[in-house]
Amino acid sequence: MTQHLALIAKTQSLIAAGDIVGAESALVELADAEGDAALMVVLEQLPPKDVLAVIREYDNSKESVVSLLVSPAQFARAVVIEKLYKDLTRTHLRGMVNAVIFREEADPVEFLTAIGDLDGGAEALADYFSDQWSRVEGFARSGSFEPADEYGKMLSQSALLASAYEKPRVQQDEIADKDWMELAWILRYQLPDLFIEMLMVLRAKVSAHQAAASEEDDDEEDTEDDGKVETGDTDRGKATPTARESDEESAI
Repeated sequence: MTQHLALIAKTQSLIAAGDIVGAESALVELADAEGDAALMVVLEQLPPKDVLAVIREYDNSKESVVSLLVSPAQFARAVVIEKLYKDLTRTHLRGMVNAVIFREEADPVEFLTAIGDLDGGAEALADYFSDQWSRVEGFARSGSFEPADEYGKMLSQSALLASAYEKPRVQQDEIADKDWMELAWILRYQLPDLFIEMLMVLRAKVSAHQAAASEEDDDEEDTEDDGKVETGDTDRGKATPTARESDEESAI
């Protein structure tokens, strides 16, 4: 491990400077020179935020050796702090989750279990599904990915628990896209408790978002209806009757 301290310091320095490509190249050079085992040892010594900085910069056109070798525990620790980047589109989160969990010979259940075991794990998974809320909700209700009616009745947590071990209506190979559908399928039918926990968090996030949007709409309406009167109304004698009565009395 001592001989790798310089590499770890160099990698962290490059990441701190924003040179993610340079940091990954340094790690790749280690793997090329000393093998994958040496790289895995170094990854174990890197803080989760530094591992995250490298693997979130995924590139669909090439495989990252870091993404190929990161362990479930290391990956889980990185995923739960991804929200610190405040990426509202969740593009990086979905990209790195898909790249790592569905990598060749990986066991998605092992990675998802590691994520679910950490505080914030269910929240990270809810963020992953944030753009597909209605279809995930529909999947929870019916077992198909038809979007749920936004105003329809959602299954209670007890009802979800009661239906947790129902046979799949859709088989995994029918939706094996290595994306959100397959991930939702694995969660519901192989890790139902985590799926329900994630869905409860997702519902809360959607509800909070809708409430915030409603407040913004109300604020805009209040701004538009600011009490001003059209000049035409005033000219026709339709506005401020109290003021007119006062004027008449003063004239007398």
